[in-house]
Amino acid sequence: MNRFTFAVLPFVLAGCATTPRPVTTDPIEVQILAINDFHGYLEPPRQAIDATLPDGTPVKVPAGGASYLASAAKALRAGKPHSITVSAGDLISGGPLVSTLYLDEPTIEVMEEVGLELNAVGNHEFDRGRDELLRMQNGGCEKHTTRAPCAVQPFDGADFKFLAANVRSGDGATLFPGTVIREFGPVKIGFIGMTLQGTATIVTPAGVAGLTFEDEAATANAAIPAMKAAGTNAIVLLIHQGGRTGAGYNDKSCPNLDGEIMPIRAKLDPEIDLVISGHTHQAYICERPRASAPPLLLTSAGQFGTLISDIRLTFAPDGTLRSQQANNVIVQGESFVGTAGEVPIQPAITAYPPDAPTEALVSLYGKAAEPLAGRVVGTLDGPLTRQRSPARELTGGLFIADAQLAATKHLGAQIAFSNSGGVRADIIPGRNGEITFGQLFAMQPFGNNLVVKTLTGARLKALLEQQFESGFNTLKRPSILQPSQGFFFAYDMSQPSGQRIVEMKLDGKPIETGANYRIAIVNFLSTGGDNFTIFKEGTDLIDPNIVDVEASEAYLKAGAKVPPLGRIEDRTPEGWLPPN
Repeated sequence: MNRFTFAVLPFVLAGCATTPRPVTTDPIEVQILAINDFHGYLEPPRQAIDATLPDGTPVKVPAGGASYLASAAKALRAGKPHSITVSAGDLISGGPLVSTLYLDEPTIEVMEEVGLELNAVGNHEFDRGRDELLRMQNGGCEKHTTRAPCAVQPFDGADFKFLAANVRSGDGATLFPGTVIREFGPVKIGFIGMTLQGTATIVTPAGVAGLTFEDEAATANAAIPAMKAAGTNAIVLLIHQGGRTGAGYNDKSCPNLDGEIMPIRAKLDPEIDLVISGHTHQAYICERPRASAPPLLLTSAGQFGTLISDIRLTFAPDGTLRSQQANNVIVQGESFVGTAGEVPIQPAITAYPPDAPTEALVSLYGKAAEPLAGRVVGTLDGPLTRQRSPARELTGGLFIADAQLAATKHLGAQIAFSNSGGVRADIIPGRNGEITFGQLFAMQPFGNNLVVKTLTGARLKALLEQQFESGFNTLKRPSILQPSQGFFFAYDMSQPSGQRIVEMKLDGKPIETGANYRIAIVNFLSTGGDNFTIFKEGTDLIDPNIVDVEASEAYLKAGAKVPPLGRIEDRTPEGWLPPN
C-alpha cells in the first residue's frame, strides 16, 4: 500500500527559500472528533444511551444538548496539538422548533462553538432547496422559504466548510467543494465529503431540481489520484450513508454489521483509511479486514449529538499511518423524565458542564421561540411514540394519519397515510396531559402541505407493495406506511414480489380493485418521496393549503386520543428471514 512521506528541502527552489519543518522522531497522533445526524437538536433531546458501568451494571445515560456537546468537544480536544472536528451530514432540518423555526441558523452558529470544521452534506440539508442550503454556507438574509430569515439576528453563514463531492449542478460543477486537505504538523490528511446517491428519492423533488447525485464509491475513488499527488498521508471519507449492527454504541465486535454502506465500502479504493458515516442514526465503531490493505475503520456517532466519536490516527515520523482507533463517547449532560420514568445522571460516567457561549446562543433562540413553542394546544391520555409494534405500527404515525384524514374529510378523503420516517420525536404529555405546540412541531417539523389524490384499489395495493421493494424500501428494512383509522392491511413478506399485501379493508369492507379511493398525504409523499412513486400517479389532486402540523393541532384540540394499534397485521410466518 503506497503512502507518501515528506522530506525537508534545505535548498532554494526557483529563487524562493523554504522554511524547513521540524524533524521529529516521535509518533504523531491526529485526533478526529466526529458527529452526524444532529438535526438541530439544540436542547437536550431527552434520549438515553444504554451503557454498562465498570462493574457490569446496565444503565441508561441521559445524553445530548448543544451546550453539552460543545463542552464535550472542547474537553476531548484539550491538550491535543493535532485535532479536527467533522460531521457526516444532516446537521440541520428534521428537528425541533427552536432551530427549525429560525431556518436552522442557530444550529450553524452553535456548530461554530462546537468547533466544527467540515460537514459532508446529508439529505436533510436539501429539505429547503439548493438556494437555502447555499445561504447556510454563505450567509445573508435572502428569503427562499415561507419563513423569514434573520428573524433573531443577522446571519453570516457557516465558518466551517460544506462538502458535496457527488452533488453536481447542471454545469457539471459540484455544489460545494468535494475535498479538503488539512495539515497536522508534518502530516497531511485528505477529506472527501458527500451525501448518499439516493438523496433525490428521500427529499421533496423541488428541493433538488437541477442537481444530480452521483455514485458514492466511484466519486470517492475518483478523488484519490489528486490527493495522492498532493502528498496526503491518509484519506478520510465523510459520507452521509451508514450501516447497522446488533451491538451497543461502543461495542467493537460489530455483530451483524450490514446496511447500505457495506456495498459502498466494498468498492472503495484501498487508499481510503477511515470512513465516518451517518444517516441510519445508529452508533458503531467497526474495523473490518480488506484484501491487500490495512483494515478499514468505520464509525458513526448515532444521532442528535448524544455521542461523539473520538478517533485517533497515529503516524510514524516519516508520515506512514501506523494505527487507528476510535471510541464513541457519551455526551452526558442533564437528567430527564421520559416514557419509562426518570433517567438520572450516572456519576461513574463523565458528565460535561454546559458550555457558556453555546448555552447563551441556545437560550437566545429558545426565548424567542418560547411564545410559540410553549403554547398549550390540547391534552392527550398518553404518549405518542416512534416505538414500532411487532407489525411496525407507531402510535405517533397513526395519530398523524388520523389528523390528516380529519383535516381533509370535507374534501372527500377516505384514507390517509403518514410515512414512518416523518415521525421525528415522541410526545410525552406534561402536567394534566398537556401538549405544547413545540412538542407537536418536534414530532413533525417539515411543514409539508396536505394534498388529496385518487388511486384505484389496484394502484393502492401496488403502492403498499412498494413498502417492501422500492429503492431503499426492502424486505430487510421495509418502510411501512401508517394508515388512518378505518383502513386495515395485512402483509406476508414471505410471499413473492407483488403478492405481499394479502388483505386490505376500508371500514370493514374489502378494497375493490377497480374502485376509486381518495387518499390524503403530505406533498412529500405525493411527489414520490421515500420511494413511494405510485403516489405520483394519483389523479384529481386537491391542495387545501393545510400544513401538516396545523392539522395535528386542530385534531388535538378536537379531543383526539392516543390511537390504538391493530390497523396493520404482519402475517409473515414465524422464523422467516429475508434473502441476502
